[in-house]
Amino acid sequence: MSRRDLLRGAAIGAGAVTLPALLSACGEKPGGKKNEVTMGSNSSDAVPKKAFQHAFDAYEKKTGKTVKVHTTEHNEFQQAITRYLRATPDDVFMWFAGYRMQYFAEKGLLVDNSDVWKEFNGFSDAIKDQSTHDGKQYFVPYYYYPWAVFHRKSLFEKHGYEQARTWDEFIALARAMHKDGIPVAFCDKDGWPAMGTFDYINLRLNGYDFHKALMAGEEAWTDDKVKKVFGLWREIMPYYQKGALGRTWEEAGQGLQQRRTGMAVFGMPHPGQQFPAGERDDIDFFAFPEIDPAHGQDAVEAPIDGFLIADKARNVDAGKDLLKWLGTPDAEEIYLTGDPNNVAVNDGADTSGYSALQKKSAGLVAGARQISQFLDRDTRPDFAQTVMIKALQDFIDDPKDIDGLVNSIERQKKDIFAQDVG
Repeated sequence: MSRRDLLRGAAIGAGAVTLPALLSACGEKPGGKKNEVTMGSNSSDAVPKKAFQHAFDAYEKKTGKTVKVHTTEHNEFQQAITRYLRATPDDVFMWFAGYRMQYFAEKGLLVDNSDVWKEFNGFSDAIKDQSTHDGKQYFVPYYYYPWAVFHRKSLFEKHGYEQARTWDEFIALARAMHKDGIPVAFCDKDGWPAMGTFDYINLRLNGYDFHKALMAGEEAWTDDKVKKVFGLWREIMPYYQKGALGRTWEEAGQGLQQRRTGMAVFGMPHPGQQFPAGERDDIDFFAFPEIDPAHGQDAVEAPIDGFLIADKARNVDAGKDLLKWLGTPDAEEIYLTGDPNNVAVNDGADTSGYSALQKKSAGLVAGARQISQFLDRDTRPDFAQTVMIKALQDFIDDPKDIDGLVNSIERQKKDIFAQDVG
Protein backbone atom coordinates (compact mmCIF):
# COMPACT_ATOMS: atom_id res chain seq x y z
CA MET A 1 0.00 0.00 0.00
CA SER A 2 2.94 2.35 0.38
CA ARG A 3 4.48 1.96 -3.07
CA ARG A 4 4.94 5.35 -4.71
CA ASP A 5 4.07 4.15 -8.20
CA LEU A 6 0.78 2.73 -7.02
CA LEU A 7 0.01 5.98 -5.27
CA ARG A 8 0.70 8.02 -8.38
CA GLY A 9 -1.55 5.86 -10.51
CA ALA A 10 -4.42 5.96 -8.02
CA ALA A 11 -4.04 9.66 -7.30
CA ILE A 12 -3.87 10.72 -10.93
CA GLY A 13 -6.89 8.58 -11.74
CA ALA A 14 -8.83 10.21 -8.91
CA GLY A 15 -7.74 13.72 -9.82
CA ALA A 16 -6.40 14.10 -6.31
CA VAL A 17 -2.95 15.45 -7.16
CA THR A 18 -1.46 17.87 -9.64
CA LEU A 19 1.86 17.98 -11.45
CA PRO A 20 3.47 20.05 -8.65
CA ALA A 21 2.37 17.38 -6.19
CA LEU A 22 4.02 14.66 -8.25
CA LEU A 23 7.20 16.72 -8.46
CA SER A 24 7.06 17.06 -4.71
CA ALA A 25 6.90 13.28 -4.39
CA CYS A 26 10.15 13.16 -6.37
CA GLY A 27 11.90 15.51 -3.97
CA GLU A 28 10.85 18.98 -5.11
CA LYS A 29 8.58 20.43 -2.45
CA PRO A 30 7.09 23.76 -3.48
CA GLY A 31 5.99 26.01 -0.67
CA GLY A 32 2.31 26.55 -0.07
CA LYS A 33 0.68 29.82 -0.99
CA LYS A 34 0.24 32.07 2.02
CA ASN A 35 -3.44 32.75 1.41
CA GLU A 36 -4.41 29.36 0.00
CA VAL A 37 -5.10 26.11 1.78
CA THR A 38 -5.67 22.83 -0.06
CA MET A 39 -8.34 20.43 1.17
CA GLY A 40 -8.34 16.67 0.58
CA SER A 41 -12.00 15.71 0.47
CA ASN A 42 -13.62 12.27 0.65
CA SER A 43 -17.05 13.88 0.32
CA SER A 44 -17.82 12.80 -3.21
CA ASP A 45 -21.59 12.44 -2.84
CA ALA A 46 -23.62 15.38 -4.09
CA VAL A 47 -25.33 16.52 -0.87
CA PRO A 48 -22.31 16.72 1.48
CA LYS A 49 -20.03 17.94 -1.32
CA LYS A 50 -22.27 20.93 -1.93
CA ALA A 51 -22.71 21.58 1.81
CA PHE A 52 -18.95 21.58 2.40
CA GLN A 53 -18.49 23.99 -0.48
CA HIS A 54 -20.94 26.39 1.16
CA ALA A 55 -18.84 26.27 4.33
CA PHE A 56 -15.58 26.82 2.44
CA ASP A 57 -17.16 29.68 0.47
CA ALA A 58 -18.16 31.32 3.75
CA TYR A 59 -14.60 31.03 5.03
CA GLU A 60 -13.24 32.59 1.84
CA LYS A 61 -15.71 35.47 2.11
CA LYS A 62 -14.85 36.02 5.78
CA THR A 63 -11.05 35.91 5.41
CA GLY A 64 -10.25 36.64 1.79
CA LYS A 65 -8.28 33.38 1.68
CA THR A 66 -8.81 30.53 -0.77
CA VAL A 67 -9.73 26.88 -0.12
CA LYS A 68 -8.75 24.65 -3.03
CA VAL A 69 -10.64 21.36 -2.78
CA HIS A 70 -9.43 18.06 -4.25
CA THR A 71 -12.23 15.49 -4.09
CA THR A 72 -11.71 11.72 -4.31
CA GLU A 73 -14.44 9.07 -4.30
CA HIS A 74 -15.17 8.17 -0.67
CA ASN A 75 -14.17 4.50 -0.64
CA GLU A 76 -11.10 5.13 -2.81
CA PHE A 77 -9.97 7.86 -0.42
CA GLN A 78 -10.24 5.48 2.53
CA GLN A 79 -8.34 2.71 0.79
CA ALA A 80 -5.52 5.03 -0.27
CA ILE A 81 -5.22 7.11 2.93
CA THR A 82 -1.86 5.72 4.09
CA ARG A 83 -0.27 6.19 0.68
CA TYR A 84 -1.80 9.65 0.47
CA LEU A 85 -0.36 10.80 3.82
CA ARG A 86 3.09 9.42 3.08
CA ALA A 87 3.36 11.13 -0.31
CA THR A 88 2.15 14.69 -1.03
CA PRO A 89 -1.11 15.21 0.82
CA ASP A 90 -3.20 18.35 0.90
CA ASP A 91 -2.76 20.77 3.80
CA VAL A 92 -6.02 19.74 5.46
CA PHE A 93 -7.96 16.54 4.85
CA MET A 94 -11.28 15.06 5.90
CA TRP A 95 -11.13 12.03 8.13
CA PHE A 96 -12.50 10.36 11.26
CA ALA A 97 -12.14 10.63 15.02
CA GLY A 98 -11.05 7.94 17.45
CA TYR A 99 -8.65 5.13 16.62
CA ARG A 100 -8.48 5.98 12.92
CA MET A 101 -7.06 9.38 13.84
CA GLN A 102 -4.90 8.05 16.70
CA TYR A 103 -3.33 5.44 14.43
CA PHE A 104 -1.93 8.04 12.05
CA ALA A 105 -0.87 10.30 14.91
CA GLU A 106 1.12 7.34 16.27
CA LYS A 107 2.80 7.03 12.88
CA GLY A 108 3.81 10.72 12.93
CA LEU A 109 1.69 11.53 9.89
CA LEU A 110 -0.37 14.31 11.53
CA VAL A 111 0.24 17.82 12.88
CA ASP A 112 -0.46 18.55 16.55
CA ASN A 113 -3.41 20.97 16.73
CA SER A 114 -3.45 21.49 20.49
CA ASP A 115 -2.84 25.22 19.96
CA VAL A 116 -5.94 25.39 17.75
CA TRP A 117 -8.02 23.66 20.42
CA LYS A 118 -7.13 26.35 22.99
CA GLU A 119 -9.44 28.71 21.08
CA PHE A 120 -12.38 26.31 20.92
CA ASN A 121 -15.56 26.40 23.00
CA GLY A 122 -18.53 24.06 22.92
CA PHE A 123 -16.87 20.66 22.59
CA SER A 124 -17.61 18.12 25.33
CA ASP A 125 -14.89 16.17 27.10
CA ALA A 126 -16.04 13.04 25.25
CA ILE A 127 -15.62 14.79 21.90
CA LYS A 128 -12.20 16.10 22.94
CA ASP A 129 -11.17 12.61 24.01
CA GLN A 130 -12.05 11.25 20.56
CA SER A 131 -9.83 14.01 19.08
CA THR A 132 -6.81 13.30 21.28
CA HIS A 133 -3.75 11.06 21.13
CA ASP A 134 -1.12 10.90 23.83
CA GLY A 135 -2.44 14.08 25.45
CA LYS A 136 -2.41 16.12 22.23
CA GLN A 137 -5.29 17.12 19.99
CA TYR A 138 -4.97 16.34 16.30
CA PHE A 139 -8.56 16.22 15.10
CA VAL A 140 -11.13 19.00 14.69
CA PRO A 141 -14.65 17.49 14.83
CA TYR A 142 -17.39 18.78 12.57
CA TYR A 143 -20.48 16.58 12.86
CA TYR A 144 -21.63 13.13 13.92
CA TYR A 145 -24.40 10.77 12.94
CA PRO A 146 -25.88 7.74 14.71
CA TRP A 147 -26.34 4.27 13.30
CA ALA A 148 -29.74 2.71 13.92
CA VAL A 149 -32.48 0.75 12.13
CA PHE A 150 -33.98 3.12 9.54
CA HIS A 151 -37.32 2.78 7.76
CA ARG A 152 -40.16 4.74 6.16
CA LYS A 153 -42.93 5.80 8.53
CA SER A 154 -45.54 5.42 5.82
CA LEU A 155 -44.49 1.83 5.04
CA PHE A 156 -44.76 0.84 8.69
CA GLU A 157 -48.15 2.51 8.96
CA LYS A 158 -49.44 0.84 5.81
CA HIS A 159 -48.51 -2.67 6.99
CA GLY A 160 -49.03 -2.16 10.72
CA TYR A 161 -45.39 -2.82 11.55
CA GLU A 162 -44.12 -1.93 15.04
CA GLN A 163 -40.59 -0.79 15.86
CA ALA A 164 -38.61 -3.54 17.58
CA ARG A 165 -37.01 -3.14 20.98
CA THR A 166 -35.64 -6.66 21.47
CA TRP A 167 -33.88 -9.11 19.19
CA ASP A 168 -36.87 -11.47 19.18
CA GLU A 169 -39.12 -8.60 18.12
CA PHE A 170 -36.61 -7.65 15.43
CA ILE A 171 -36.62 -11.16 13.94
CA ALA A 172 -40.41 -11.26 14.14
CA LEU A 173 -40.60 -7.93 12.30
CA ALA A 174 -38.26 -9.17 9.58
CA ARG A 175 -40.34 -12.32 9.25
CA ALA A 176 -43.54 -10.29 8.89
CA MET A 177 -41.94 -8.16 6.17
CA HIS A 178 -40.77 -11.30 4.42
CA LYS A 179 -44.34 -12.63 4.34
CA ASP A 180 -45.39 -9.35 2.71
CA GLY A 181 -42.69 -9.72 0.06
CA ILE A 182 -40.57 -6.94 1.55
CA PRO A 183 -36.95 -7.86 2.39
CA VAL A 184 -34.64 -6.20 4.89
CA ALA A 185 -32.24 -3.91 3.02
CA PHE A 186 -28.65 -5.15 3.03
CA CYS A 187 -25.49 -4.34 1.10
CA ASP A 188 -21.74 -4.83 1.36
CA LYS A 189 -20.20 -4.22 -2.05
CA ASP A 190 -18.36 -1.27 -0.49
CA GLY A 191 -16.85 -3.48 2.21
CA TRP A 192 -17.89 -1.48 5.27
CA PRO A 193 -21.72 -1.34 5.60
CA ALA A 194 -21.98 -4.82 7.17
CA MET A 195 -19.54 -3.76 9.89
CA GLY A 196 -22.33 -1.75 11.52
CA THR A 197 -24.46 -4.86 12.02
CA PHE A 198 -21.53 -6.83 13.45
CA ASP A 199 -20.73 -3.99 15.85
CA TYR A 200 -24.25 -3.66 17.14
CA ILE A 201 -24.80 -7.38 17.71
CA ASN A 202 -21.48 -7.56 19.57
CA LEU A 203 -22.24 -4.43 21.62
CA ARG A 204 -25.71 -5.67 22.55
CA LEU A 205 -24.64 -9.25 23.25
CA ASN A 206 -21.23 -8.80 24.89
CA GLY A 207 -21.14 -5.15 25.95
CA TYR A 208 -19.06 -2.10 25.13
CA ASP A 209 -15.94 -3.09 27.08
CA PHE A 210 -15.63 -6.45 25.31
CA HIS A 211 -16.26 -4.84 21.94
CA LYS A 212 -13.57 -2.21 22.48
CA ALA A 213 -11.10 -4.85 23.68
CA LEU A 214 -11.85 -7.02 20.64
CA MET A 215 -11.24 -4.07 18.34
CA ALA A 216 -7.96 -3.34 20.15
CA GLY A 217 -6.72 -6.89 19.55
CA GLU A 218 -6.94 -7.77 23.25
CA GLU A 219 -9.67 -10.41 22.96
CA ALA A 220 -9.65 -13.51 20.77
CA TRP A 221 -11.93 -13.76 17.77
CA THR A 222 -12.19 -17.46 18.56
CA ASP A 223 -13.93 -16.68 21.86
CA ASP A 224 -17.39 -18.24 22.13
CA LYS A 225 -18.77 -14.71 22.62
CA VAL A 226 -17.71 -13.80 19.09
CA LYS A 227 -19.00 -17.05 17.65
CA LYS A 228 -22.38 -16.29 19.18
CA VAL A 229 -22.39 -12.89 17.43
CA PHE A 230 -22.12 -14.58 14.06
CA GLY A 231 -24.66 -17.19 15.12
CA LEU A 232 -27.23 -14.53 15.95
CA TRP A 233 -26.45 -12.66 12.75
CA ARG A 234 -27.38 -15.77 10.78
CA GLU A 235 -30.91 -15.55 12.21
CA ILE A 236 -31.68 -12.36 10.30
CA MET A 237 -29.97 -13.35 7.04
CA PRO A 238 -32.89 -15.30 5.49
CA TYR A 239 -34.83 -12.03 5.43
CA TYR A 240 -32.13 -9.94 3.74
CA GLN A 241 -32.16 -8.73 0.14
CA LYS A 242 -30.38 -11.19 -2.09
CA GLY A 243 -27.12 -10.20 -3.76
CA ALA A 244 -25.77 -8.01 -0.96
CA LEU A 245 -22.16 -8.27 -2.16
CA GLY A 246 -23.10 -6.71 -5.48
CA ARG A 247 -25.06 -3.79 -3.98
CA THR A 248 -23.63 -0.41 -2.96
CA TRP A 249 -24.89 1.52 0.05
CA GLU A 250 -26.38 4.10 -2.29
CA GLU A 251 -28.43 1.40 -4.03
CA ALA A 252 -29.57 0.00 -0.68
CA GLY A 253 -30.67 3.47 0.39
CA GLN A 254 -32.56 3.93 -2.86
CA GLY A 255 -34.35 0.63 -2.29
CA LEU A 256 -35.55 1.91 1.08
CA GLN A 257 -36.69 5.16 -0.53
CA GLN A 258 -38.56 3.25 -3.26
CA ARG A 259 -40.30 1.01 -0.67
CA ARG A 260 -38.72 -2.10 -2.18
CA THR A 261 -37.22 -2.89 1.25
CA GLY A 262 -38.57 -2.43 4.75
CA MET A 263 -35.70 -1.40 7.02
CA ALA A 264 -31.91 -1.13 7.10
CA VAL A 265 -29.12 -0.89 9.67
CA PHE A 266 -27.50 2.32 8.48
CA GLY A 267 -25.97 5.61 9.51
CA MET A 268 -28.32 8.58 9.28
CA PRO A 269 -26.82 10.08 6.09
CA HIS A 270 -27.07 6.83 4.13
CA PRO A 271 -30.85 6.81 3.67
CA GLY A 272 -31.05 10.59 4.05
CA GLN A 273 -28.90 11.30 1.00
CA GLN A 274 -31.03 8.98 -1.14
CA PHE A 275 -34.37 10.58 -0.26
CA PRO A 276 -35.64 13.69 -2.09
CA ALA A 277 -35.98 16.69 0.22
CA GLY A 278 -39.76 16.41 0.20
CA GLU A 279 -39.68 12.81 1.45
CA ARG A 280 -37.15 13.09 4.29
CA ASP A 281 -39.88 13.67 6.86
CA ASP A 282 -40.97 10.10 6.15
CA ILE A 283 -37.66 8.68 7.44
CA ASP A 284 -37.70 7.26 10.96
CA PHE A 285 -35.54 4.88 12.99
CA PHE A 286 -35.35 2.84 16.15
CA ALA A 287 -32.30 1.97 18.21
CA PHE A 288 -30.70 -1.36 17.39
CA PRO A 289 -32.61 -3.87 19.53
CA GLU A 290 -31.60 -5.22 22.91
CA ILE A 291 -30.11 -8.72 23.03
CA ASP A 292 -28.81 -9.12 26.59
CA PRO A 293 -30.69 -7.02 29.19
CA ALA A 294 -27.39 -6.55 31.05
CA HIS A 295 -26.26 -4.29 28.21
CA GLY A 296 -29.64 -3.11 26.99
CA GLN A 297 -29.35 -0.43 24.33
CA ASP A 298 -26.65 1.45 26.21
CA ALA A 299 -24.15 1.81 23.37
CA VAL A 300 -24.69 3.83 20.20
CA GLU A 301 -22.51 3.86 17.10
CA ALA A 302 -22.05 7.55 16.37
CA PRO A 303 -19.05 8.19 14.09
CA ILE A 304 -17.56 11.68 14.24
CA ASP A 305 -16.24 13.23 11.04
CA GLY A 306 -13.91 16.21 10.84
CA PHE A 307 -10.54 17.52 9.74
CA LEU A 308 -6.81 17.01 10.30
CA ILE A 309 -3.58 18.55 9.05
CA ALA A 310 -1.11 16.23 7.35
CA ASP A 311 2.46 16.23 8.65
CA LYS A 312 3.65 16.74 5.08
CA ALA A 313 1.32 19.71 4.50
CA ARG A 314 2.94 22.55 2.59
CA ASN A 315 1.00 25.27 4.40
CA VAL A 316 0.42 24.34 8.04
CA ASP A 317 -0.34 27.91 9.13
CA ALA A 318 -3.07 28.30 6.53
CA GLY A 319 -4.44 24.89 7.51
CA LYS A 320 -4.65 25.85 11.18
CA ASP A 321 -6.38 29.10 10.33
CA LEU A 322 -9.05 27.17 8.44
CA LEU A 323 -9.44 24.67 11.30
CA LYS A 324 -9.95 27.49 13.81
CA TRP A 325 -12.96 28.57 11.80
CA LEU A 326 -14.29 25.09 11.05
CA GLY A 327 -14.43 24.41 14.79
CA THR A 328 -16.94 27.22 15.36
CA PRO A 329 -20.73 26.84 15.66
CA ASP A 330 -21.18 29.18 12.67
CA ALA A 331 -19.19 26.85 10.41
CA GLU A 332 -21.19 23.80 11.49
CA GLU A 333 -24.50 25.59 11.03
CA ILE A 334 -23.63 26.58 7.47
CA TYR A 335 -22.79 22.97 6.62
CA LEU A 336 -25.90 21.50 8.23
CA THR A 337 -28.13 23.93 6.35
CA GLY A 338 -27.06 22.12 3.19
CA ASP A 339 -26.84 18.62 4.70
CA PRO A 340 -29.54 17.92 7.32
CA ASN A 341 -28.46 14.28 7.55
CA ASN A 342 -25.97 14.91 10.37
CA VAL A 343 -25.85 16.52 13.81
CA ALA A 344 -23.54 19.29 15.04
CA VAL A 345 -20.89 18.34 17.61
CA ASN A 346 -20.42 21.87 18.95
CA ASP A 347 -22.81 22.59 21.82
CA GLY A 348 -23.02 26.21 20.68
CA ALA A 349 -24.58 25.37 17.32
CA ASP A 350 -28.15 26.53 16.77
CA THR A 351 -30.41 23.46 16.70
CA SER A 352 -33.72 25.33 16.44
CA GLY A 353 -33.92 24.50 12.75
CA TYR A 354 -33.28 20.78 13.20
CA SER A 355 -35.65 18.37 11.52
CA ALA A 356 -37.51 15.81 13.62
CA LEU A 357 -34.98 13.21 12.47
CA GLN A 358 -32.01 15.33 13.59
CA LYS A 359 -33.64 15.99 16.97
CA LYS A 360 -34.34 12.29 17.49
CA SER A 361 -30.77 11.44 16.44
CA ALA A 362 -29.31 13.97 18.88
CA GLY A 363 -31.50 12.51 21.61
CA LEU A 364 -30.38 8.96 20.85
CA VAL A 365 -26.71 9.90 21.22
CA ALA A 366 -27.29 12.13 24.25
CA GLY A 367 -28.96 9.22 26.04
CA ALA A 368 -26.19 6.72 25.28
CA ARG A 369 -23.99 5.43 28.07
CA GLN A 370 -21.24 4.57 25.59
CA ILE A 371 -20.42 5.78 22.08
CA SER A 372 -18.49 3.69 19.58
CA GLN A 373 -17.04 4.98 16.32
CA PHE A 374 -17.56 2.01 13.94
CA LEU A 375 -15.47 -1.11 13.33
CA ASP A 376 -13.15 0.37 10.72
CA ARG A 377 -12.58 3.40 12.97
CA ASP A 378 -12.23 1.60 16.31
CA THR A 379 -9.51 -0.81 15.21
CA ARG A 380 -6.29 -0.62 13.23
CA PRO A 381 -7.05 0.41 9.64
CA ASP A 382 -4.77 -2.29 8.24
CA PHE A 383 -6.71 -4.94 10.17
CA ALA A 384 -10.06 -3.50 9.11
CA GLN A 385 -9.10 -3.20 5.45
CA THR A 386 -7.06 -6.35 4.86
CA VAL A 387 -8.84 -8.78 7.18
CA MET A 388 -12.32 -7.70 8.25
CA ILE A 389 -13.70 -6.53 4.91
CA LYS A 390 -13.02 -9.91 3.30
CA ALA A 391 -13.97 -11.88 6.42
CA LEU A 392 -17.41 -10.32 6.68
CA GLN A 393 -17.99 -10.63 2.95
CA ASP A 394 -17.01 -14.31 3.14
CA PHE A 395 -19.47 -14.76 6.00
CA ILE A 396 -22.26 -13.07 4.05
CA ASP A 397 -21.51 -15.27 1.05
CA ASP A 398 -21.42 -18.48 3.12
CA PRO A 399 -22.43 -18.15 6.79
CA LYS A 400 -22.19 -21.83 7.68
CA ASP A 401 -18.56 -22.23 8.81
CA ILE A 402 -18.28 -19.87 11.78
CA ASP A 403 -15.38 -21.81 13.37
CA GLY A 404 -13.32 -21.56 10.20
CA LEU A 405 -14.13 -17.87 9.89
CA VAL A 406 -13.10 -16.85 13.41
CA ASN A 407 -9.97 -19.03 13.30
CA SER A 408 -8.87 -17.28 10.11
CA ILE A 409 -9.57 -13.82 11.57
CA GLU A 410 -7.65 -14.62 14.75
CA ARG A 411 -4.58 -15.91 12.90
CA GLN A 412 -4.39 -12.78 10.78
CA LYS A 413 -5.12 -10.53 13.75
CA LYS A 414 -2.14 -11.91 15.66
CA ASP A 415 0.17 -11.23 12.72
CA ILE A 416 -1.05 -7.69 12.19
CA PHE A 417 -1.20 -6.60 15.83
CA ALA A 418 2.29 -7.95 16.36
CA GLN A 419 3.58 -5.39 13.86
CA ASP A 420 4.86 -2.01 14.95
CA VAL A 421 2.35 0.78 14.31
CA GLY A 422 5.04 3.43 14.29
